[in-house]
Amino acid sequence: MGGHGGGGSSSAGGSSHPSAGAAATEADIAGVFRHEYGRAVAVLARAFGSIDIAEDAVQDAFAAAVQHWPSDGIPPSPAGWIISTARHRAIDRLRREAAGGGKHAEAALLAALRSGGGPAPAAEEQFLAEQSGVEDVDDDTLRLIFACCHPALARPAQVALTLRLLGGLTTAEIARAFLIPETTMAQRLVRAKAKIRDAKIPYRVPQGAELPERLEPVLAVVYLIFNEGYNKGPADGPAGAELCTEAIRLGRLLASLMPDEPEATGLLALMLLIASRRGARFTRDGGLVLLAAQDRGCWDSALADEGRALVRRCLRLNRPGPYQLQAAINAVHSDAAAAGGTDWAQIVQLYDQLLAVAPGPVVALNRAVALAELLGPGAGMAALEGLGLGDYYLFHAVRADFLVRLHRLPEAGAAYTRALELAGSVADRRFLEGKLFSLGLGESGGGAPADPQRFS
Repeated sequence: MGGHGGGGSSSAGGSSHPSAGAAATEADIAGVFRHEYGRAVAVLARAFGSIDIAEDAVQDAFAAAVQHWPSDGIPPSPAGWIISTARHRAIDRLRREAAGGGKHAEAALLAALRSGGGPAPAAEEQFLAEQSGVEDVDDDTLRLIFACCHPALARPAQVALTLRLLGGLTTAEIARAFLIPETTMAQRLVRAKAKIRDAKIPYRVPQGAELPERLEPVLAVVYLIFNEGYNKGPADGPAGAELCTEAIRLGRLLASLMPDEPEATGLLALMLLIASRRGARFTRDGGLVLLAAQDRGCWDSALADEGRALVRRCLRLNRPGPYQLQAAINAVHSDAAAAGGTDWAQIVQLYDQLLAVAPGPVVALNRAVALAELLGPGAGMAALEGLGLGDYYLFHAVRADFLVRLHRLPEAGAAYTRALELAGSVADRRFLEGKLFSLGLGESGGGAPADPQRFS
């Protein structure tokens, strides 16, 4: 069973379950899975000290729900029922394995019993049902997030584990989203969980001075998931929208669990503001529509309003960071009723601040785009010098756009050709093919706009 996080403008970290006592439909159980899988795995992983045991037990519990809930009705606390059932299943399995001489099972069983891993009392189920005082469960979720994103794991493993354990996506779904074979993704997940076990990576939330350093990879993983989805268009299949939705759900979770960390709020604001434009970003046949040419009436105003409100909350905290500044830049774009009304001077100032706190060539590339809008393509071209982004398709696409505006068309054609060689998504390739066609250097790009547009 795969789960995909809810996006939209629902309250951060909130969830809704079907009415207790009603016969459960497949959609009802899938909704509980989507909202509660990660928390259930987190609770069981802490209790048993093993991600594998936790995953197997929670999967068993949801299989039991599929069997019983349609006839027995939905329990008053679906989350409590899943956690309690999973705990029972895990203990029964470990007892059988321990009786057969399994040392690992014996150790896991002992750890669970020491942590109160016996049958869950009714009070615990009521406690979960009322959704009040959930600090313990939330702490378990944070522990699992930080374990998944531990620096000892490579970034691809961090992403895969986060989607598998916190999002409940199946191995096949994750593999499809990242365009790799399912067997490769399965091996990546097995190695990552083995690394956590063998390296004894702790299930804990970093404290004090350690927290900002450890929070950075957690936020980076969520944003990477979002960008992987956002860069996929309709022609790439449904995985893009699913990844965006899941990243936003994880962002809401982090922002709700860490309300005093403005960068977590900033990341959520950034994703919401960017996602608000997704409906206007592609033509009907999957061609790319750049920001300046988008129909702003097709933007999701609810997502944009929520994102701007979160940016204002970050400003009140007065602890600026990279995600907050990127969110502020996107809020300025969102504020303009039309592309011609964009406050490019403010955007350049924000990029200057972003370069000061998070210097890097991609930030400088984006600043060059804003500078070209403010001062002209010559200023943008000058700002591209020495960025060292020769293998990044957007560098060549941006440079080509500046060259077109400077009427240096042969050079622009060469730059678009190089960008096309490096581009990944179908929408990006169609767009670049359309640009080459507009210069008389290629075939039609299947719906990509022919008129020069601004990259931003």
